[in-house]
Amino acid sequence: MLVRLLYASRATAPLTSSVVGSILAQSRAHNPGLGITGMLCYSEDLFLQVLEGGRDEVCELYNTIVRDDRHVNVRILCFEEIAERRFGSWTMGHVNVATVNPSLLLKYAKLPVLNPFNCSGQASMALFDELMATASVVGH
Repeated sequence: MLVRLLYASRATAPLTSSVVGSILAQSRAHNPGLGITGMLCYSEDLFLQVLEGGRDEVCELYNTIVRDDRHVNVRILCFEEIAERRFGSWTMGHVNVATVNPSLLLKYAKLPVLNPFNCSGQASMALFDELMATASVVGH
């Protein structure tokens, strides 16, 4: 059974390119063997990530993320059983929100900033869909 999990968290320290690079390298090394695909959206202090794969694998990865000291305030925004993947093209695609047109963020939130803690999980998933549609995603 496939599931999709969307979560948000705050970074414990400002995100640098080396921190993000380390997270992406770790994801790309481990996710294929687990059958996990997904996408990471980030700003200087925030993570928004969607994971897809088998229920056990996604839940175990989420538990690892919750214990990772780079994150605090980890919150599930959406968890659902799915018939097919939306993010199957990426072991972990990524988007730095600083490169996104602010009007795209404003479409889904009160202000033109990434803050999934102040919007619905449905709006956050719609943002991911739009980021894919506008070719904003970088990744493998």
